[in-house]
Amino acid sequence: MKDESAHVSDREALLMHSSGRPGKIEIRATKPLTTQRDLSLAYSPGVAAPCMEIQRDPTLAYDYTAKGNLVAIISNGTAVLGLGDLGALAAKPVMEGKAVLFKRFADIDGLDLEVDTRDVDEFVNCVRYLGPSFGGINLEDIRAPECFIIEQRLRELMDIPIFHDDQHGTAIITAAALINACDLTGRKLENVKVVVNGAGAAAIACVELIKAMGVHHDNVIMCDTKGAIHLDRTEGLNQWKSAHAVKTDTRTLKEALVGADVFLGLSVKGAVTQEMITEMADKPLIFAMANPDPEIDPDEVTAVRPDAIMATGRSDYPNQINNVLGFPYIFRGALDVRATTINDDMKIAAARAIARLAREDVPDEVDAAYAGQHLRYGPEYIIPAPFDPRLITAVPPAVAQAAMDSGVAQKPIIDMEAYKVELSARLDPTADTLQAIFDEIRANPRRIVFAEGEEEKSIRAAVAFHNAGYGQPILIGRVDRIKAKMKELGLPDIEGLEIHNARLSDNNQVYTDFLYARLQRQGALLRDCQRMVNQDRNVFGACMVAMGNADAMVTGLTRNYHVALDEITRVLDPKPDQCILGLTMMVARERTVFLADTAVNFTPDGKELADIAVQAAAQVRRLGQEPRVAMVSFSNFGNPMPERTQVVRDAVALLDEMDVNFEYDGEMNVDVALDYKLMMNAYPFARLSAAANVLIMPGLNAASVASALMQQLGGGTVIGPLLQGLSKPAQIVHMGATVADIVTMGALAVHDAVTSSYTGP
Repeated sequence: MKDESAHVSDREALLMHSSGRPGKIEIRATKPLTTQRDLSLAYSPGVAAPCMEIQRDPTLAYDYTAKGNLVAIISNGTAVLGLGDLGALAAKPVMEGKAVLFKRFADIDGLDLEVDTRDVDEFVNCVRYLGPSFGGINLEDIRAPECFIIEQRLRELMDIPIFHDDQHGTAIITAAALINACDLTGRKLENVKVVVNGAGAAAIACVELIKAMGVHHDNVIMCDTKGAIHLDRTEGLNQWKSAHAVKTDTRTLKEALVGADVFLGLSVKGAVTQEMITEMADKPLIFAMANPDPEIDPDEVTAVRPDAIMATGRSDYPNQINNVLGFPYIFRGALDVRATTINDDMKIAAARAIARLAREDVPDEVDAAYAGQHLRYGPEYIIPAPFDPRLITAVPPAVAQAAMDSGVAQKPIIDMEAYKVELSARLDPTADTLQAIFDEIRANPRRIVFAEGEEEKSIRAAVAFHNAGYGQPILIGRVDRIKAKMKELGLPDIEGLEIHNARLSDNNQVYTDFLYARLQRQGALLRDCQRMVNQDRNVFGACMVAMGNADAMVTGLTRNYHVALDEITRVLDPKPDQCILGLTMMVARERTVFLADTAVNFTPDGKELADIAVQAAAQVRRLGQEPRVAMVSFSNFGNPMPERTQVVRDAVALLDEMDVNFEYDGEMNVDVALDYKLMMNAYPFARLSAAANVLIMPGLNAASVASALMQQLGGGTVIGPLLQGLSKPAQIVHMGATVADIVTMGALAVHDAVTSSYTGP
């Protein structure tokens, strides 16, 4: 089935690229520059020392500069995505996107360079002199046949890896998928009959790689717009196409597909019909990879050939041939052994590693990302999911080993297991965890209230939430105003979008009676409750959740956090024997740290601090990390011992009595909690096995200052505070929240509804 959740509008994309700092990348310093001494070391006079060392031994550039982790992403814009020749400048958003993928998936620093020439000689002459700056070159979106010439000449002229991803990235992922599809259908590569439609860069690279892996030359028929490429043909050929000509009586794609085992499509939408598919061999392997629309729709294939294994280039169908499975990890392995090139051995090693990974037991976090499908090796899972966290430890080691075995590695890896550990540590798991959460709720959508339904950000967030497939949004507000605002914003009417006017709701009396029963002994009159239900959208939204008319809610744009919390807690109680708290996720460059309580309890006592620790640890574990809790204080283990320090010590003692299932210790200062070396040197008796990732703050003042300081100074991403401890899921954003913030918090509220058991109001 097609997954519409992947759809984004042009307006959304333009807003994403233009909001805040334009574009998608920036450069950050990796060394401190806060004092005069720092400046002297980083620049003059200290910088002279590494300059002289590199002049003496050029290989030391990898030790003293960023060269070894820097890849140039270079294009002239002559073949941008599926859009054609847009020119160098218009290619820049794609190249920036590639840089983001390099960083996100392999911690490689990519720098995009757009070269404004269509002349091969000029392009080659420009790039060849960039070798001292970079550890590798990723060529991108260059049309055929120029891309073949450019890549070959640069490989001859330069001693760093040169890789045209449009060719080889597609080929590697296709080869991995083909390995497993053949395995599932009982075929061997050397026997399969392959038909390829398209004869551009990607198609030729795919053919060359699968032949290098064992597919017989005479068993591959390549077709272009003029038909089959055969030995008797002379029209419309070049040296790259001619290399794949075969002796055959076949002249058309339709004829070629008769009895074929495999179809590789790298051409255009509609190139293949259902009739053609019916003529293929049993259990055909159909890789229709034209973008944005495949040569034949998967649903059309299923209708006539339910025995087929299907792959496309799209994310809304199973088995996406996605280059992001390859190029970040291939370059990671190549850079880490300082390979002089990326050869066939390395490409084949990458393909086989990717194929092997799909056959292994899928970890829980990947299952969670595709909840309801229970992904396992089979016809709809022949290649790993792009967010599989194991790719970073599966593909680069295979590539590095192949580089060493083939003699192109200048810095062999001695301890491969240690290298895998290093690779795993490069990537923070939070983004993967969030993606898994988003995909889980997409598979288990719920109804969520956006309480401030007339606000522009709230409306846009509700539409984005719907488009992402997370569930059914409910806006609280006046229908005419919301519809007018949607029209003003250029947002389409969303089928199924609910709008509830609190004053006119059919449930108004039911909610009033419910609220009055809760508040009548707290001084509230019936008319007070009626007014709250009619006029306070947070109260109305919370009543919807409490009474089962919605599963979760999100609010906060127009209210102070504590005002919004007060309105919600008029309706929703804490869970039994638990306090309400806020948990903030702080994603820094090298680690993720959680802070609690950052929202609710001003001066918690020892029992409350212990409860906060237990709840925070449980939520951190639900988010995919193993909690290591530090009970933070002004002092370290009793020196000195002011009043608030005693409260922290009391909390630790209570945790000792509770026999909890997570690591914890305290009281300790933040620097000790986050610096494990310091902790062990100064306090070797500490019970944590590594630096803390959950900080339980002694009071709301300290917690609020710490989280706000992190958010304002930058250097990381702050998510939350996530409201914990309520009997039903609700989240409160800060008044300056972006649409993305609201969507994320709404998704986390729905995730609570999916994964937790809530009872009572």
